[in-house]
Amino acid sequence: MTKLTLDDSKEIVSAAEARAEEMGVPMCIAVMDDGANLVAFHRMDGALLASIDIAQNKAYTAVSLEMDTETVWEVSQPGESLYGLGGTNDGRIVTFGGGLPLEVDGTVVGAVGVSGGSAEEDVTVASAAVEAFESG
Repeated sequence: MTKLTLDDSKEIVSAAEARAEEMGVPMCIAVMDDGANLVAFHRMDGALLASIDIAQNKAYTAVSLEMDTETVWEVSQPGESLYGLGGTNDGRIVTFGGGLPLEVDGTVVGAVGVSGGSAEEDVTVASAAVEAFESG
């Protein structure tokens, strides 16, 4: 497989939603392909309205930079090599956890972005989505 499919995206969303439900935190979940095109989006009942754009922008960040958004935070701090990155791309670059690339054989084929809880909660839910993708 070299392309992320809609079926893959549905499984990713389902795994993320299940983990968010276990945690009791309503989330927004976005899945993008390798061209940063939205393939699937899901807003759980009660998820914050702001999380709609944030989840999509986390997925955009992870796929366009081919790295997780926690790493983006680290490299964009004052004095680091990509300081100021968060102000680029019309504000779409997210510099806190919750966006993870989806890889097949070391190639980024898409990304998942999750928003609705703390950054740590978002990472936990996004990680569950990646695990489902990798095992599927």
